[in-house]
Amino acid sequence: MSEANAAKLYSPQLLALSATLADYPFNDSFTLIGEARSRTCGSVIKLGLDMSQHGAITRVGMQVTACAIGQSSAAIMATDAVGRSVADITAMPAQIETWLKDAGPLPAWPGFEALAPAKEHPGRHGALLLVWNAAREVLSSAAASS
Repeated sequence: MSEANAAKLYSPQLLALSATLADYPFNDSFTLIGEARSRTCGSVIKLGLDMSQHGAITRVGMQVTACAIGQSSAAIMATDAVGRSVADITAMPAQIETWLKDAGPLPAWPGFEALAPAKEHPGRHGALLLVWNAAREVLSSAAASS
């Protein structure tokens, strides 16, 4: 990756997002817990969620071992997840994959535009999707056990 491409990909906005993960600490007290690993880059996320009786997310916690793209994607998800429904979260991986294939618009999630430069870097797609796939898996497992 050239210096110009790296600078475009790792913008100050994107790097600042990754620092906000400290606001979402993970611990074993979450009612829903899951883990995901990207096969393309080796990034790992441990995700904890709590839900209201009405099916809205009430708390998010993460332990993220990933590049700045994976960290920033996780921060974007966490920042706007509280109050969201299972459907809101589980729809995002498909929206992101469609966008990455140039078959749809940028996903409509607050702050997601900071990840737009990653589209041109297929090696970062796995990290970008990691948190969304982890959340889909955690929420699908919870629905299946209900």
